[in-house]
Amino acid sequence: MKKLQLTGLLVAALLFAGGQIFGQDVVGKWRTIDDETNLQKSIVQIWISGGKLYGKILETFDDDGVTPTDDTCDKCKGALKDKRIRGMVIISGLTRSDEVWKGKKGILDPGNGKFYDVKIWLEDSKTLTVRGSIGPIGRKQTWHRVIE
Repeated sequence: MKKLQLTGLLVAALLFAGGQIFGQDVVGKWRTIDDETNLQKSIVQIWISGGKLYGKILETFDDDGVTPTDDTCDKCKGALKDKRIRGMVIISGLTRSDEVWKGKKGILDPGNGKFYDVKIWLEDSKTLTVRGSIGPIGRKQTWHRVIE
């Protein structure tokens, strides 16, 4: 009987740990790609705190996709107006539902200063899909894991 209980505890621990490991898969650095030019636009660091997902911009790049920039969010409103984009938290407070992280007004586009509803999920270990929307209208981006 004790062997059965121990086996049950071990299985439960593995299932719990597997869920935690899966949830961590989105954590890391991601390269964003400009929809129109297909060149890198920024590097975003994603992390989990208190069971919620966050992301901040570590680096931004000029239109050539190579030259670092030090732009400010001139189209943002309120406290973010004219703040440096580098270091800015653009993903905030997303919660996990099955394999998708989502949140109402959970992502900021510093290019236009607007917040969007967002869903984020892994396509595979190196590819993250980010879908921002206002109601049924939205757009999807593919981000690529930065391998260091």
